[in-house]
Amino acid sequence: MGRKKRPLPLLEAIEITGMAAEGKALARVRMRPEDESPIVVFVPYGAPGDIADVQIDRKKHSYAEGHIARIVKPSPLRVEPFCSHFTVCGGCKWQHIPYAQQLEQKRMQVTDALTRIGKIALPEIMPTLGSALTVAYRNKMEYTFSNKKWRTFEELKSGREFTDSSDGLGFHIPGAFDKVLHIEKCHLQEDFGNRVRNFIYDFAISHNLSFYDIRNNVGLLRTLMIRTASTGEKMVVIAFGEDKPHDISMVMEAVAAEFPEITSLEYAVNLKLNDSLADVDIIPFRGPDYIVEEMEGLRFRVNAKSFYQTNSRQAYELYKVTRKFAGLDPEHGPMAVDEELPPAWTAEGRRPLVYDLYTGTGTIANFVARQAEKVIGIEYVEVAIEDARLNSRVNGIDNTLFYAGDMKDVLTDEFIDRHGRPDVMIVDPPRAGMHEDVVKVILNARPETIVYVSCNPATQARDLALMDHLYKVTHVQPVDMFPHTHHVENVVRLRRRS
Repeated sequence: MGRKKRPLPLLEAIEITGMAAEGKALARVRMRPEDESPIVVFVPYGAPGDIADVQIDRKKHSYAEGHIARIVKPSPLRVEPFCSHFTVCGGCKWQHIPYAQQLEQKRMQVTDALTRIGKIALPEIMPTLGSALTVAYRNKMEYTFSNKKWRTFEELKSGREFTDSSDGLGFHIPGAFDKVLHIEKCHLQEDFGNRVRNFIYDFAISHNLSFYDIRNNVGLLRTLMIRTASTGEKMVVIAFGEDKPHDISMVMEAVAAEFPEITSLEYAVNLKLNDSLADVDIIPFRGPDYIVEEMEGLRFRVNAKSFYQTNSRQAYELYKVTRKFAGLDPEHGPMAVDEELPPAWTAEGRRPLVYDLYTGTGTIANFVARQAEKVIGIEYVEVAIEDARLNSRVNGIDNTLFYAGDMKDVLTDEFIDRHGRPDVMIVDPPRAGMHEDVVKVILNARPETIVYVSCNPATQARDLALMDHLYKVTHVQPVDMFPHTHHVENVVRLRRRS
């Protein structure tokens, strides 16, 4: 027999001293009295100032992970979480932290990444721009039907017999791909989402409709998407895991009758092994196949497969920061935004040529087009580029050009020779940041101003370091798109060194 593992310790009366990556709190402790120096222990759902008993779950050489077994003395920072699913569903992990503290933590997160990874000269990093809505701020939610409802450990340990259905409609439990936590009320979207989700669940249970079994790829009801727009328009898309026209029609008719306010009601039959609808036909049942978002009089069509920032009101604030940093603020025209933010208008007095890299559905491109001579958008996803072109046409914008393809293949020196050297370049890459070949082409193009929007300050910092010899960072503005989470957007303005 192998050696029995030593049980991991319960650390008593440990002080939580700060916040760390992935939204976890941290403590620094000596695991044993004879240890020369403390190690970091990562603890989810802790708050700086908590005194707690922490059960160690995982021990590595330089750090450990644990969970709070008992709060001995709560931090004075702690606030009461607003959601009954807190700590179980895996989302909104900072509900117990005051919002002002969340914003400061996100600024510190940006500061740490840019200084520690970027190692470049920085201006003072501005306070995080908070979201006006801290609940009901999401315009899109996706839920999963499952025939294996997640039972909490407390429920299972109680030994009681469960008389309710084992079917659930809600969110996947982190680390349990085949288990779904049934959600009674989610605070992330306006209450319309809760009413639709609960109605469909109750209807399915009362009509004995099967919920999806992910292990065996069977079951009628599979996923549910609910989108709400700032215009008041609403979209509901139900994906079915079996092609049963009678049952599908019954569900869709019931939803249509119960919710006449739905603008776009659609469904899909997804028989694949994954839940993605990107390569599945979406079938309109009632209304058009899109809803409309609006921003400063611009109207953007959003379909079931479109990407649109999930916090509509805060997206507008993010885009205004981006536009201001680009020197394209319409309130100032050719005048300086302020002494440190000159306009992007060229020495010849013409409007600037703008490149919008990773343009998505062209939201930023169309948003700044009125202040530009021309905007050229590039995006990998062909369907997104089709949406971008459509959004330009819908808004009567005729000075945009959009190209689809891998950024490093499309954005070449030859492409820039053909279309002109940009005065302003806006980049909003995915979490992985920019490919080195893309950075090289940007440096060769030498735009006067670069505005770098990022959802991952760590990869943003890496890319800024690659450009530091030619570009100076002049402004840094963190923006909170996702209250009660550790995620932060960051907008950086760079000016070409003389």
